[in-house]
Amino acid sequence: MFKPYNFTKKKQIDFLFLPQDLKYIYTMVKEIIRKVGAQVEHYLEESQKGNTPALNQQAPERIAQDLKLKKRFQKGFASTEDLLDFTATYLTHTNHLNHPHYMGHQVAVPQDLSGIPEFIHGAINNPSSLYEMGPAGGTLEGFMINWMLEKVGWEKQKDPYDFKFLPGRPSGLLTHGGSVANLTALAAARAAAAPDAWTQGNPSNLIVIGAQTAHYSIARALSILGLGSQAFWPVEVDEKEVLQMASLEKVYKKAVKEGKKIMCVVANACATSTGLFDPIDAMGDFCSKHQLWFHVDGAHGAAALAAPKSRHHLKGIEKASSIIWDAHKMMRVPALCTAVLFKDFTHQAGAFQQKGSYVFHDDEVVGMDSMPYTIECTKSALGTKLFWTFALEGEAAIGAYIDDSFALTQDFYVLLQAHPHFEAPYTPESNILCFRYTRYGEDDEFQRKLRYAVINEKAFYLTSCMMNGKRYLRVVLINPKTDLKHLSALLDCIEITAEKLSEQLL
Repeated sequence: MFKPYNFTKKKQIDFLFLPQDLKYIYTMVKEIIRKVGAQVEHYLEESQKGNTPALNQQAPERIAQDLKLKKRFQKGFASTEDLLDFTATYLTHTNHLNHPHYMGHQVAVPQDLSGIPEFIHGAINNPSSLYEMGPAGGTLEGFMINWMLEKVGWEKQKDPYDFKFLPGRPSGLLTHGGSVANLTALAAARAAAAPDAWTQGNPSNLIVIGAQTAHYSIARALSILGLGSQAFWPVEVDEKEVLQMASLEKVYKKAVKEGKKIMCVVANACATSTGLFDPIDAMGDFCSKHQLWFHVDGAHGAAALAAPKSRHHLKGIEKASSIIWDAHKMMRVPALCTAVLFKDFTHQAGAFQQKGSYVFHDDEVVGMDSMPYTIECTKSALGTKLFWTFALEGEAAIGAYIDDSFALTQDFYVLLQAHPHFEAPYTPESNILCFRYTRYGEDDEFQRKLRYAVINEKAFYLTSCMMNGKRYLRVVLINPKTDLKHLSALLDCIEITAEKLSEQLL
């Protein structure tokens, strides 16, 4: 018979100086959770009101000292107050994504209650890759994958409670991030093109074709798979860095002439730097004509499938053989959470050809395991936090948020066009836009220094990138509290900061 742990036989517990009474211990745990929750609540409120810096970046040595890392690592927290001091200090040294002036990287601004699934998972520690280890998390993953497959257009009128993936039918799973998802998809494409590669090694003539602006994770995946980064054959892009179909045809013909075997063709949906979409529909037709695997890297832009006014950017995506879709970018889900989707379950099943007798069983089991089909042997309950985000507001609200973010970026483009000292090189298609401040010239180094000078003012956080050999400032309008008045304030801040910077450089 199970017996509860007898704390009365132990000496006083060192951690937090808790007394021996078990009931009091539970009370203290709840009190700590309440107080930490209050700290997080205050952090969110102050960030959302703009009462904090967007980013007050300090050197790691300073942060380590402020957090008293050596002392706490060696001796532990001295008291409840010491623990709370640590969390308060930690929150001070963060990038305040909830600040309406956060316009930086493609990282979601989660809803206020989005951390609850992470809290639950941290307490119960149920990995979802093996169904019997996390039945609830595995079920939610299957449910959300079914939703995504329907949004792509591969599944219509499928029972969302049907969790069986069968050969010839679409399938998918969740992974920790787009890089892992792209690697998984390319491993499946390799298995389709060279079935013996898993045991015999890669044929020397395998290549992948895609825009020269494809995400770095594509070339990285090819190196990890043993093909080498040179197995990626880049296709020329136009002045907006969008793939050109004529150039794709040219690269294809060259590859065939040289006896290369094309493992897959990759489309940006959308490009990380610019937020612009490759011609997915035309690329899908091209791949169908030549019987090629078509992979759509929709890490950022696939979220438009959930947005009624924006999904037209993804016309033709149902022609893809595989798709990746980050939920931790445009769907307000805490990092990390990415879907890798396959038009045919056979390809998902063929990506990795290994078995472990302690986890993989040939006979019938309850539920569905994703472990045989992913790089990750253990993964957190990704489906839980993805579902939770939708359950907080409902599906329509998530779609409206995506549409609003895209529309706000269009409005910002108009604002830039009306200003004599700003230029934007393209009309935005998503919530990403590159632009330059030109009053003091178009020098790339000035744009780079201007970005850091703006950040050091602590009011705004934005990024920078290269496009067609030129340095641009770059915003990702991902915070639902950001509006045009904040963007107008950004332009004012850039002008004032640029003037100061120009004086310093004279």
